[in-house]
Amino acid sequence: MRAVWKGAVTFGLVNVPVKLYSATEDHDVSLHQVHDKDGGRIRYQRVCEIDGEVVPYQNIDKAYDDGERTVIITDQDLKSLPAERSREIEVVEFVPTEQVDPIMFDRSYYLEPDSASNKAYVLLREALESTDRTAIVRMSLRQKTRLAALRVHGDVLMVQTLLWSDEVRAAEFPSLDEPVKITKTELDLSKQLIESLANDFEPDQYVDEYQRDLRTLIEAKLEQGDAIDTAATFGEQPEEGGGEVIDLMEALRQSIAAKRGGESDAASASAASDASTKGKAKSSSASKKAPAKRKAAEKAG
Repeated sequence: MRAVWKGAVTFGLVNVPVKLYSATEDHDVSLHQVHDKDGGRIRYQRVCEIDGEVVPYQNIDKAYDDGERTVIITDQDLKSLPAERSREIEVVEFVPTEQVDPIMFDRSYYLEPDSASNKAYVLLREALESTDRTAIVRMSLRQKTRLAALRVHGDVLMVQTLLWSDEVRAAEFPSLDEPVKITKTELDLSKQLIESLANDFEPDQYVDEYQRDLRTLIEAKLEQGDAIDTAATFGEQPEEGGGEVIDLMEALRQSIAAKRGGESDAASASAASDASTKGKAKSSSASKKAPAKRKAAEKAG
């Protein structure tokens, strides 16, 4: 990994030198646009409205237009801002971890110690973990002032940039203001359904099925050309249900029954497999004993 930022976490008079690394990466298949008629590549060019010339990226500045006047802002202007020059992750306060709503999380970054001794780093990590607190910090990253949450992730400190409060939309839906009566039976059935699907979260068991299928499609087209049979490539896809409007109670009952039926089928399959294995073992054992019995009979004769 390549560090995207270097600086220090500061709280009080404590200074913790760190390097910042992106904690996530994009594995989506990269596609570009082409002309459907001849397959020619579609390219976007930055063209100046005044002289009509294509402008190289290094010759492009930013600007602000208030409707009457335009102000040019160069990269040098942006780099000269006090916030941009700061190389500190300043701890503003330590808050209970449960008070930070996940809806505010934006991007995640790992922090690596960047000094000969990592004692201050480990001390901050242990203090956060033992108090179950998250540090709310301010920092400048990629020409923006960021509010972020600094917390413990395994043995590593990580920073998750936060959206500002005015960037989170309020969930105001008039339909939710209407009174709804939930019966005890409906609630109990819902709880049963939840329990039937309860499990520990293991991210590794989930895959991006769209990207997987897209790669399969690309490989098939590379081998067979454009006239491929998608049904043969992917198999017949069953139509998804759910469009029919049915009684809520009946839907809950059917969902629970289907779940139990699946578990029963799995248990039957497992039992059949065990029985088959035991049968094979007995057969093998019997076949081994047969020659021994024959030899004993021959000696006796």
